[in-house]
Amino acid sequence: MEGHGPGGAQQPPVVSSRMVADGEENGVHTGRGTATTLLATLYAVSGVLCLIGAALPMHRGTPVALLLPLGLLGLGVGAGLGAARRVRPWVLHAAVALASALVGLLAWRSATAVGIVGLGPALIALGLYAAHFFPPPAARAHATFALLAGSAGAWAAAPSGFLSPWITLIATTLALVEVQARLAGQLRTAAGTDPLTGLANRRAWEEQASRHLARATRSGEPLTFALLDLDHFKEVNDRDGHGAGDDLLRTLTAGWRRRLRHADLLGRYGGDEFVLCLPATDEEAATELLTQLAATHPFTWTGGVATARPGDTLTTVLARADAQLYQRKRSGRTA
Repeated sequence: MEGHGPGGAQQPPVVSSRMVADGEENGVHTGRGTATTLLATLYAVSGVLCLIGAALPMHRGTPVALLLPLGLLGLGVGAGLGAARRVRPWVLHAAVALASALVGLLAWRSATAVGIVGLGPALIALGLYAAHFFPPPAARAHATFALLAGSAGAWAAAPSGFLSPWITLIATTLALVEVQARLAGQLRTAAGTDPLTGLANRRAWEEQASRHLARATRSGEPLTFALLDLDHFKEVNDRDGHGAGDDLLRTLTAGWRRRLRHADLLGRYGGDEFVLCLPATDEEAATELLTQLAATHPFTWTGGVATARPGDTLTTVLARADAQLYQRKRSGRTA
């Protein structure tokens, strides 16, 4: 079990903002409830459109016998996803893959070239969904599978004359998926990062720390939290200006990050208050670590630590760290 100790300074530096940007659980980015709701909506809308197509066929060759069960399937899957309180990540991946396969089936049974090309919006919607909610490699895999399934169905279909618009559709889908994947990643990073220090902000840190706490509860490994509060920081702003205060914060946190392991999660909790989540670290090792952090810069700060106990929540363990911090403040002790 890897923990903090005198050799902790040799561990790779912590990169909290990247950890937040990649904050995903089993291949689905944070916001799984939203991902489930949107996928349920896509299935339900697709089901309704299939039923409308079956009730009002636009061509004598329209596959009514296929559209009817697909419509009912879409409504059923949509209702199931919408009613689920918690959906495992693999279920979302499987549902997207199933939708891609069904688009390929519809392409195969389409009566006209227009009907085949008309499935393009469905493929684009699946690709954009995957790009927004899944990590980029998974999103690209889903988009590729959707296009291959659709292309295979279209190739096996009776109608012809769709090749040129279909190639355009493939290129458009791949481009949109790539752009959306990059944009979504940038937005997640910005939403979870403190712009001044580059650390995890409070919301993102709490999200990640809660996962660490749940994991430590299951495994029984020690997990320690620390609160760091700068001493007399307001005087720096009043005396030297806010620019000097900002520079101090950046310098301090950069020095701390160099002393932390890759697994440690450092975040900015308030104006001059920072918080640490230290996996596989007990209270004694955490206290030693704070001494090491204090040696990175002459500006003083006060720290409080608390190791998670059975039944702890993030609120309760941070409250104990906060109590120790202010006890040290009152006694005149720093880190």
